[in-house]
Amino acid sequence: MSNPPWRVGVPRNGAFTSVPARKSLVKPVPTPEPMVNPQGQSPPPQVEPPRKPPKVDWPDSVRHYVQRAFVPDHEIPGIGREEMEKKLKEFIQLAHDNGTMYSIDWEALPLPQEMISRERQITRVQTSTWQKHNLDGTAERRPEVKSNKRKSLEPHHSRTDEDAAQPPWRKTNTRSYSENRNVFEDHVSVRSPSPLERPEKRSRKYQDDMSGKGLSKFDSKLEKRSRRFEDNRSSGFQSPNHPWSNRNDSPSPVANEGPIVGRCQDLEKKYFRLTSAPNPDAVRPLSVLQKTLEVLKKKWKKENNYSYICDQFKSLRQDLTVQHIKNEFTVTVYEIHARIALEKGDIGEYNQCQTQLRVLYSQNLGGHPMEFKAYRILYFIHTCNRTDMNDILADLTPTEKMDPAVKHALDVRSALALGNYHRFFRLYLDTPNMGAYLMDMFIVRERLSALANICRAYKPDVNIRFITEELGFESDGQCVQFLIDNEAQNLLLEKDDEIRLLTGKAGLIFDSAATQAFKKIDIKGQI
Repeated sequence: MSNPPWRVGVPRNGAFTSVPARKSLVKPVPTPEPMVNPQGQSPPPQVEPPRKPPKVDWPDSVRHYVQRAFVPDHEIPGIGREEMEKKLKEFIQLAHDNGTMYSIDWEALPLPQEMISRERQITRVQTSTWQKHNLDGTAERRPEVKSNKRKSLEPHHSRTDEDAAQPPWRKTNTRSYSENRNVFEDHVSVRSPSPLERPEKRSRKYQDDMSGKGLSKFDSKLEKRSRRFEDNRSSGFQSPNHPWSNRNDSPSPVANEGPIVGRCQDLEKKYFRLTSAPNPDAVRPLSVLQKTLEVLKKKWKKENNYSYICDQFKSLRQDLTVQHIKNEFTVTVYEIHARIALEKGDIGEYNQCQTQLRVLYSQNLGGHPMEFKAYRILYFIHTCNRTDMNDILADLTPTEKMDPAVKHALDVRSALALGNYHRFFRLYLDTPNMGAYLMDMFIVRERLSALANICRAYKPDVNIRFITEELGFESDGQCVQFLIDNEAQNLLLEKDDEIRLLTGKAGLIFDSAATQAFKKIDIKGQI
């Protein structure tokens, strides 16, 4: 009689357990006891470590195919190396699993980047087809309104009328066996392929897609149509029947043929923003542009019409850009336009010219780089741009710092950093070139800040003449008008035939005005 499970492994004399006597003081080494399964079952089998897959001997044709895929001449823009490696691994592993490694013509097989490009084209075609069907389907789903009156040409008895007269639950029962069988077969899913058939069918479908066999007749027409338009775009040709083309325009040049050479002889031309390739018949060559610049300078001195001059200079700059003309004449055009924009306070156009001048100056094409570098320092003072200010200060060489215009701009920055408004307004009255136009953009806030300091230092009042000289006003009348514009008209007092400002009460007014002025900085056309 077998013992119950809870009695297995227990000695018969359960009152004590025999222990061998110790014969030395050395600690005995414990011996592991064999594990006994209480159910009497055999111990679980040991799991063998996974075996490494056998090394695959790749054919030379596969190795050459992989090498050709990564040749720089076969690169396609927009397809990265990771996509190519993923496609290579997928296709080669598929060929290895199917056993077609040696039967595929690897020399004639498209490269992975070509496969990826082809797949993207197919996706675009299918997407456009789906969208077209959806748009067409919405228009075709409108219910037709039928008249209740029967026309004389309609038959009196027809099968469709009988079917329509029957209720829905009677139509199914009246169908024949073959009709019901066809309906049933439509709902039965097709037998799914076995795991061994899937890789072969997948590779066959991929090869059909690469060769164009997998597309339907409608998709193939769309694909052919898209390729035709791609050929037209790549060749740079525009049909004369195109709605945006002009029959008198010459064909657009190919982008790879380099810059165009203008053939227009008009000295003055309006500025139009380009929306397509430039037409050489509407672009002026360099010789005509040089004459245009002389005409514009004379008109600016005579008429001083900024809107017209700015439009003409933008057209002049555009003709230089589309012809890739970068020389000393280009620098002159941008410098003159920048100075005119500064004079009229057009910071947007000034910044566009300043940005291009930085590129042109880096190519050592002449011009006045120190003058416009000083303008940049003053502009950064206006915008309180400390980051760009530190960058331009770090790039200045000792020779550049000794230039009069650059040295003046650095002195202006130093005076403001130290709070020395007396020195700042002396520099404002002695600004070289056209830097005063840039300083005019932040002179108001600096005057307010200086007035706040004067109100703290000079109490109870101060002469208007002192303020005029300290803050760089041209006259006492201009100084009084500035105080009135900042709501200090009630603090002006006539005393001893002098006009004085009550500084003891004006401190809070100019403090708040200076705070608001430093908060609002117009940075139109930021560089």
